Amino acid sequence: MQDPYLYLTMAATTLAGLAILTVAALRGWNGWLDFKRAELGRRGEESSPPSAAARIEVADLKERIRKLEAIAAGVDL
Repeated sequence: MQDPYLYLTMAATTLAGLAILTVAALRGWNGWLDFKRAELGRRGEESSPPSAAARIEVADLKERIRKLEAIAAGVDL
C-alpha cells in the first residue's frame, strides 16, 4: 500500500522549495527596485542647470565654430 509518510515528505519538500523560490524572487525584485530608484536619483542630479562656467565655455565654443565656418566660407571677419 501507499506510505502516508511519503506523501507528507513530498508535500513538505515541495512547500520548502516553493518558499525558497519565493524568497529568492522577492529579494531579486527588491534589488531591482533599489537599482531603479538609484538610477532615477542619478538622473535627477544630472538634470541640474549648467554652471556659469559651463555656459561660458559653450558660448566660447559656439563663437569658435562660427569663426571657423566663416573662414571655410571665405568670409573676412
